Amino acid sequence: MSNAPLTGVVPVVTRHGAEFRDTGQSGGAVRISGVSPQHTPATKIWMGKVSNEPGFRSLPHHHGEAETGGYVLSGTARIYFGENYQEFLDMSEGDFIFVPAWIPHIEVNMSTEHELVFLTARTPDNLVFNLPDVDDAILQGYRRA
Repeated sequence: MSNAPLTGVVPVVTRHGAEFRDTGQSGGAVRISGVSPQHTPATKIWMGKVSNEPGFRSLPHHHGEAETGGYVLSGTARIYFGENYQEFLDMSEGDFIFVPAWIPHIEVNMSTEHELVFLTARTPDNLVFNLPDVDDAILQGYRRA
């Protein structure tokens, strides 16, 4: 027998194709939600899928107080951060990433042929604060499709 209090809240399944699509966006990074306060009883987590078409990137942005965990489902990613976005980390299928709260960053699909898809979990919600865009030329190694 569980010690958890009975709240009347039950598990909820979000079916493929029925994800919540009215989420915070940042340029070429398209976010859809499978678990969020906007369409489930969740109160402390946002979980969704982020995709970037070949050669596309997000706008510079941060997630406010939200910490973010990501997992690369498919593709080759780079995340730029730091002063003038001069630092970066590369990721490929099967890699996890943690992005601390308040860290400005840019998510990039490094492939000009294949889609990049992340599974993303964020708490408490999908906070997205877009920042002024930067010229592609400052992003070392990035090129558009």
